[in-house]
Amino acid sequence: MNPVPEAPPALPPVDEVAHAAATPDEPQPHAALGLRDEEYARIREILGRRPTEAELAMYSVMWSEHCSYKSSKVHLRRFGETTTEAMRARLLAGIGENAGVVDVGDGWAVTFKIESHNHPSYVEPHQGAATGVGGIVRDIMAMGARPVAVMDGLRVGPLDAPDTARVLPGVVSGVGFYGNCLGLPNIGGEVVFDPSYSGNPLVNALCVGVLRHEDLHLAFASGAGNKIVLFGARTGLDGIGGVSVLASETFVEGTGRKKLPSVQVGDPFAEKVLIECCLELFGGGLVVGIQDLGGAGLSCATSELASAGDGGMHVDLDTVPLRAENMTAAEILSSESQERMCAVVTPENVDAFMAVCRRWDVTATVIGEVTDGDRLRITHRGETVVDVPPRTVAHDGPVYERPYARPDWQDALQADGVGGRARPSAPAELAAQVRDLVASPALAARTWVTEQYDRYVRGNTTSATPADAGVVRVDEASGRGVAVSIDANARFCQLDPRAGAQLALAESMRNVASSGAVPVAVTDCLNFGSPEDPAVMWQFAEAVGGLADACAALGLPVTGGNVSFYNQTGSAAILPTPVVGVLGILTDVARAVRHGLGPEGHAVWLLGRTRDELDGSAWAGVVHDHLGGRPPQVDLAAESRLAALMASAGADGLLSGAHDLSDGGLAQALVEASLATGRGARVTLPPAPGLDPAAVLFSETGARMLVTVAPGDEAELARRCADAGQPAARLGEVGGSVDAVLAIEGVDPLPLAELRALSEATLPAALD
Repeated sequence: MNPVPEAPPALPPVDEVAHAAATPDEPQPHAALGLRDEEYARIREILGRRPTEAELAMYSVMWSEHCSYKSSKVHLRRFGETTTEAMRARLLAGIGENAGVVDVGDGWAVTFKIESHNHPSYVEPHQGAATGVGGIVRDIMAMGARPVAVMDGLRVGPLDAPDTARVLPGVVSGVGFYGNCLGLPNIGGEVVFDPSYSGNPLVNALCVGVLRHEDLHLAFASGAGNKIVLFGARTGLDGIGGVSVLASETFVEGTGRKKLPSVQVGDPFAEKVLIECCLELFGGGLVVGIQDLGGAGLSCATSELASAGDGGMHVDLDTVPLRAENMTAAEILSSESQERMCAVVTPENVDAFMAVCRRWDVTATVIGEVTDGDRLRITHRGETVVDVPPRTVAHDGPVYERPYARPDWQDALQADGVGGRARPSAPAELAAQVRDLVASPALAARTWVTEQYDRYVRGNTTSATPADAGVVRVDEASGRGVAVSIDANARFCQLDPRAGAQLALAESMRNVASSGAVPVAVTDCLNFGSPEDPAVMWQFAEAVGGLADACAALGLPVTGGNVSFYNQTGSAAILPTPVVGVLGILTDVARAVRHGLGPEGHAVWLLGRTRDELDGSAWAGVVHDHLGGRPPQVDLAAESRLAALMASAGADGLLSGAHDLSDGGLAQALVEASLATGRGARVTLPPAPGLDPAAVLFSETGARMLVTVAPGDEAELARRCADAGQPAARLGEVGGSVDAVLAIEGVDPLPLAELRALSEATLPAALD
């Protein structure tokens, strides 16, 4: 006998607005959703009643730290205060939009942005990293651009830590899987190992997109009667809680099912189709405004579109395509299911919009319309479950002036420099430490990671990892392109967060300049511990202030970015990690300066002045396991002078190779430049009065560049350096050995085959 099937559980009653007004004392789980008592009280004051469950869900995700920037707004204003009209001259869209957009000439524009997906990448490394890539790609799509490249900054615990073997392979597979399936080249980034990231890895993803000026689209809902169209993947239960604590069981009691994990599940093939669909919709002039659905899902898309528009909005959740039965209004609004977009479309264009979506097999549904007035009203099962002023959800969240104070331990840390530690001087000892650095997790080759990424798909990549900057062609006819780099040195930031942030900007700009590009704009991803810790907030305030002041000094506007707080394990915060991305313009990528050494016989020059700056260096960390003292001096005038010289020399074809000096100093730069081209070099150490060989080889003084130049062009390079006030010294020549040896005067010879084997063995030995 067949058993009688169980009746499905009864649906819980809809908590609609009238019921909320009639039951003011009904308890609500605001604290479990991350809302403080005073925040909940403010919501009640705004609405004049208690919120419905759906409204409470919206406010909780939109007022979360991730979405509202409530602890960082007071400091982020510094960027706006220091941005001049001259800095805005190239900006077509800036802070506050889905991504910054920069005029790169000839009617072309480039949009770029970096964001974090840190905590999801620890919980479920593959999907956490994959959906981080997917989310930043949709931000770029929402500006009307075609995504053309991605980069990633990865930070995990020590290479030999047990959890690193779980997290890093999963993160790398997620980044590679999503980007490779989308057909986007991964043109660069970072992989950093440090104990502070154990239990809290950082996954920062950047995307670059290309568009014509006239194709720019912004996120706003305008024009009463215009339709709101949700298109892309169906909405499910995955991802709920991605930006807050909505993974609680509060919204599923009585539904007879468990919540799926709060880490979203990505489908890159669905996103690839969505990209092409969006581009056809933009090309057909079928979109008034558009917003991607990422953090906070429909809560974010509807409230932000309405808040940025000139009217209100009505949305009917009964029309939202679902992939789970009996979803509540709170679940539908808070779901962070991937590969979804929300567009504002005029009534006369709806049929054409739907036809394009059908052609690409993309699900599309009219879920509402723009209305007169200033209310966002959402219905579910025929009842009004949301009736709010949209700006109070999207833009007028709480703003906190968190207390901050310089930590008690900062003075002792800065006083504990590496100066008293032993330094090598004998040729064999110097060579041994060069080899130790080359083989260390800090500096070893990242090919185990980068070989999992497609760096040249689409055919417009002209430079990628291990080059200092990724270079992508924007216009095939003219060769116009851009160079992009991301950088951060958290060790320097721990020693001095203001100087450390400025050094991150300087290094990223220097990497872009090494290609001969002209740096023009900045994006950032600011990763810190808990904002409730005054020491962390001091680090954050110092880093933001330092970055804003440095951008103003260099004339580089910050176009947007991301703040990620609460990156810590227990009470132990990560090292302060402001990741800075810089975009530069090349009028012709064919004339970009190549990474590494030039041909045999070309001269090797060092541009810049070296100081004894070993505190916080890779040498201090690898050789002495030490972090203390003060970071290298910040010299923005020298950085600007060097960048200008590189741009003019590059444009004129004067340089045959280049590599910036950063981690590991001159020794590591020579090693990496030699390995990049498979050519050795015979060099002498540059004149450095008062410096010992260890300082000259391993110091991490900024504003320095290793370049190669044809013998006949040396005089011209020297003349330009003299005219610009740029310190420069000739070190030697490329080649000098049939067996490809890096021969540094005063250091035992370093065969390239040995250096390559040391460099490339480290990551596979730990991860394979």
